Amino acid sequence: MITAEQIKAARALLGWSQPQLVAASGVSLPTIVRMESSVGPGRSTASNVDAVRRALEKAGVTFLSPDGAGGPGVRLAK
Repeated sequence: MITAEQIKAARALLGWSQPQLVAASGVSLPTIVRMESSVGPGRSTASNVDAVRRALEKAGVTFLSPDGAGGPGVRLAK
């Protein structure tokens, strides 16, 4: 599962506001706000988390595995 920090970092890499992520993912603003808070995406439905992840990946973000040496992260795809 992606983390709140990964979602915020992905938006920062893209220069997106929360409303821009709402438009790209189809998920409501309150849900995005909650997913980026200390509550994290764990309390959201799997379909909402997937929609956010797909929207960010479509925009060029790659999610890094938490099993990697540096832990979970994001980067822009080449």
